[in-house]
Amino acid sequence: MRTRTFLALGLLVCLLVAGVASYYASAHPDGLEHVAEQAGFGHTAEDSATADSPLADYQTRGVEDSRVSGGLAGVAGVALVAVLGGGLFWLVRRRDPAASDG
Repeated sequence: MRTRTFLALGLLVCLLVAGVASYYASAHPDGLEHVAEQAGFGHTAEDSATADSPLADYQTRGVEDSRVSGGLAGVAGVALVAVLGGGLFWLVRRRDPAASDG
């Protein structure tokens, strides 16, 4: 299998998991929040400094349907990681020494 085909299929699978599987994600608090509530100090939690960001709390601001909103946030997260990771790999890639002799 060619590298580009492999990467394209991997990106497609990641986008499907982020967009579709997140549709079925639980709406219950995560483990840390759950333990804090059980231990009696969950009420002391404060909002994050990024609580007003467009993708805060695993949701997309402006989208009313919470499941669609979560799916869009997941797809945006995958796209962001792909761009950052691809850029990083591009920066540190091996270069042919003969090509830079110019």
